[in-house]
Amino acid sequence: MAAPPRFDFEHVPVTFAAYFVEQLRGWETLFPAEQEYFVRLGAYLERAPAALFAGLAALEPRMGVTPKSWPRGRFTLEQVDFLNRNPLYPEWRREITVIFNEIGPALDAAVKGQPRLVIVLGPADLPVGPDRMWTRLPKGRRAQLTVPEDLGQYVPLLVTGRGTPDLAGSLPDLCASARGPYSAWTVETAGALLACSAKATRLSYDKLQAYRQRLMAEVQKIAEQGEVKGPRQLGEKLRTLAPKDAEYTADPLMAEFVRATLLAGNGTLLVNNTFVEWASVQALRRAKPACLVASFGIRNKVKPFSGLLIFTDQDQATAIPTQADMLGSYVDLEVFYQYVWQEAGKYVEYRNNTVYLFVAEGMDELMVIAPPDFALPGGTLRLEEVHRACRTWLGV
Repeated sequence: MAAPPRFDFEHVPVTFAAYFVEQLRGWETLFPAEQEYFVRLGAYLERAPAALFAGLAALEPRMGVTPKSWPRGRFTLEQVDFLNRNPLYPEWRREITVIFNEIGPALDAAVKGQPRLVIVLGPADLPVGPDRMWTRLPKGRRAQLTVPEDLGQYVPLLVTGRGTPDLAGSLPDLCASARGPYSAWTVETAGALLACSAKATRLSYDKLQAYRQRLMAEVQKIAEQGEVKGPRQLGEKLRTLAPKDAEYTADPLMAEFVRATLLAGNGTLLVNNTFVEWASVQALRRAKPACLVASFGIRNKVKPFSGLLIFTDQDQATAIPTQADMLGSYVDLEVFYQYVWQEAGKYVEYRNNTVYLFVAEGMDELMVIAPPDFALPGGTLRLEEVHRACRTWLGV
């Protein structure tokens, strides 16, 4: 959609309508799935009965909401502060929850289901065997795999069906061709998936190294010069630090996605696996891809804490040698696997129609969580057979 739609929200309480108006104002930074959601939400709100908003409408005057303190169609940091500091904020949150509990099922019912696929790849050299993998996931089906003699073929065989990065058979590329932009994503620490896809939306922690270093340098400079007074002001300043990499500057939507992901403040700048986990769950939440391949790696040991740990280049901040953390990576990944699976399950688009494959590079076993009608052959499987089953499932 080239331009945001117009809706009549005069009957909607101002604090509720403000959030929606703000999303429309940033229309160009929304993925198609998000735009579709807000179109459904706007259409629902236009015809919603006044009774739906009765509780919130009665609460706003008690909170001090007036045309002067909160002009209709406005949602700024001042309004955010107004809500957060208001003594009736807990009541306001409850009223918002009541409204969305009413709206949610109706919006979900309008979503047409389609087969989806989420593949989560673990790295080679983890210090455990298959019996210790995916322990936090619910009981799925474990299947035996034939491991190729050349481990370099492991990922290509799974993703493309061939022992070389054959783009013609790539699951992400086939899905992107069939279902449109942003319908297929690859997110990884290194670059193996980059060679196995071309049309998909692709993110690599290693490939973003130059941008990550520039961000860390800019944040360090801002902090040292005292240019900002608090986290909100820092957030506004960081919004100006967009990628310069040509792959993302050509797509403003992805440029903003990458910037926001790296500056989330949860370690995505410093820890490769944290980046993969956070980028994956944000892609699931926002873009709702039909095919997501997330590939984790081995992270480095976190060095002694510094005041700006989450925004500081640790190689420059300390002379302590960088060391790979094999055991720590395994412990983290057991949690990250669960996060990715749980995040997808939050959204109606993924319920009852999604195949989840959990695979560790080089291991002779995988974990499958899938609907009953996912046809995976029995016995010991070749990776090409897994690929074909996934391709059949997606219908590509």
